[in-house]
Amino acid sequence: MSTAVTDVTVPAEAVDPAPDPAAPGPRRKLPGRRTLILLLVLATAAVYLVVRTSAPADDDNPWAFRFFSGVRDWVDANRDTSPLFLYGFNYLRLGVSLLVDTVHGALYGLGWAGLVAAAGALAAVVAGWRIALLAVAGFLSFGVLGLWEESVDTLVLTLSAVLLAVLIGVPLGVLAARVPAVGAVLRPVLDVMQIMPTFAYLAPMTLLFLIGSPAATIATLIYAIPPAIRITALGITEVPKSTVEAATALGSTRWQLLGKVRLPLARPTIVLAVNQAIMMALSMVVITALIDAPGLGQTIVQALERVNVGAAFDAGLAIVVLAVVLDRITTHAAHRAAPTTHRSVRLRLAGPVVAVVAVVAATVLGRMSSWGAEFPAAWRASFAVGVNEATRWVEFHWYDATEALKNVVSAGLLDPIETVLTTTPWWLFLVVVLIFGALSSGPRAAVIAGLAVAGLVGLGLWQHAMQTLATVLVATVATMAFGIVFGVLGARHDRFALVMRPVLDAAQTMPSFVYLLPAVALFGASRFTAIVAAVIYAVPPVVRLVERGVRDVPATVVEAAVSSGSTPRQLLWKVQLPMARRGLLLAANQGIVMVLAMVVVGGLVGAGALGYDVVAGFAQREDFGKGLAAGFAIVLLGVLLDRLTQGAGRRADDNRLRRPAT
Repeated sequence: MSTAVTDVTVPAEAVDPAPDPAAPGPRRKLPGRRTLILLLVLATAAVYLVVRTSAPADDDNPWAFRFFSGVRDWVDANRDTSPLFLYGFNYLRLGVSLLVDTVHGALYGLGWAGLVAAAGALAAVVAGWRIALLAVAGFLSFGVLGLWEESVDTLVLTLSAVLLAVLIGVPLGVLAARVPAVGAVLRPVLDVMQIMPTFAYLAPMTLLFLIGSPAATIATLIYAIPPAIRITALGITEVPKSTVEAATALGSTRWQLLGKVRLPLARPTIVLAVNQAIMMALSMVVITALIDAPGLGQTIVQALERVNVGAAFDAGLAIVVLAVVLDRITTHAAHRAAPTTHRSVRLRLAGPVVAVVAVVAATVLGRMSSWGAEFPAAWRASFAVGVNEATRWVEFHWYDATEALKNVVSAGLLDPIETVLTTTPWWLFLVVVLIFGALSSGPRAAVIAGLAVAGLVGLGLWQHAMQTLATVLVATVATMAFGIVFGVLGARHDRFALVMRPVLDAAQTMPSFVYLLPAVALFGASRFTAIVAAVIYAVPPVVRLVERGVRDVPATVVEAAVSSGSTPRQLLWKVQLPMARRGLLLAANQGIVMVLAMVVVGGLVGAGALGYDVVAGFAQREDFGKGLAAGFAIVLLGVLLDRLTQGAGRRADDNRLRRPAT
């Protein structure tokens, strides 16, 4: 009888082999990423304590100031003799002036009744009867507020600038999408155009085109055209390749592909480009009041000079209504389905005919009637008195609280950050940006950020740039705090999001000047006032992006976390916010851009630094070079912060994708 021998496998970890003296020792574990960053922070702090300076003032007349002032002097000397002006800028100014006059004559020629009917008819044809009712009510509100002429003047400049932006931007967007080299050249140009403070456009525009509607229209065009180009390029790029390949296989030429395939399929995106151009134009038209542009901007600037919150509220409300009406018309036009039956086609064709008849009838009746000459005074109402009384009540009863808040934030947060930044030598700041930028965002982003720092040094505005950076950092942190709180609440509670949406719409379309008035009334003229105005201006897009990021977390992931026993707090902190990281980084990026856009406006109420430099350069001839250099310095700050935040997001995603699955 044989005995079966069973092989028993012993786990390797259960065996304790004898150490091999010839074998190499265990590999020493390298310090982790967080440990390395902590060590670098401590080293940076130690170096700063040794080399910090006493915050010397910037040079009063560096090369950049002299260069830009020299350009201004050359333009002044050659405006009447140089062919560049005689046959270039002057004819461009005359052409834009002709366009503005044509639009002005068309709108005013309709009379108030005809224009209201035209707005309703256009909305009915392209967006439906509900939007038509909104358009009629919105245009009537301009007269009710007693701001009919100002609102029409604003509409004239907006339509003129948007028409030019579409005529130039859509072809450039198509070209950028179809020719990669063109897109690569346009991208940095568009970045500069979008980050450049709106005030910084005004001085060059008045230098080249003098003051008035043409200069205002061209400045608005420059500000509104980047989204038109970018979004059009995106729409052309996203046309399905299979559709293009099928059309090519059927023998379509390049022009047929563009006219019959790409542009029709990209129509909703192109309409969105028009929509965004309108929104940008409306925000810029108000600021161009400073170069003698007519419209609601004049009312707001005068209210700011008199600290008349009520008058500014009325004008700001009119701009919000105009923005909402134009936004709803273009948005619904983009998503309106094409007719599918013969009856619907006939109705769609009959719509424009009925609209034209209605507009002509309203115009004729308005011109023939006594009440059609101007908007009836009996219909007018205003919020100005009530808003001013509420403002005075808040000023009187909240003074102690607002003053304490301003002092605590200024002394406890803003002053220490500004002291550290202004006493840091530029070379140490550059080294820190390069090292930490390479660790968090990668070498390429770090090099671009480093070049931005070098540019700040070269412009001769280092101290003012660091003071502005301190204000931007504090405002951005506050913006992100409010944005995350309200964005998460909106993502997790549909009713809260529904209530918050119209508030965000109004806050996002309200002109930036309007935010200054309640801030000045509550906190006086100071850096903190500029921060408050910047936070109010920047929070709406951050809230929207955070809400969208949290809502976009896959429902299956949320359900799995809930079924595993996660509490609502754990679900938020360990699932939703980490998975919405890219949305949060985009929100931070947009918050920074919006805060930077308010830096110059804050210069009007005591913010100082680069914002004041830009305002002084626009208002005072001797500071023209300094103001233009300060505008470019703000652009460089935007590039610096943009590359670090967006590079960090891309780097984190790359690391997550490279991480092996467990």
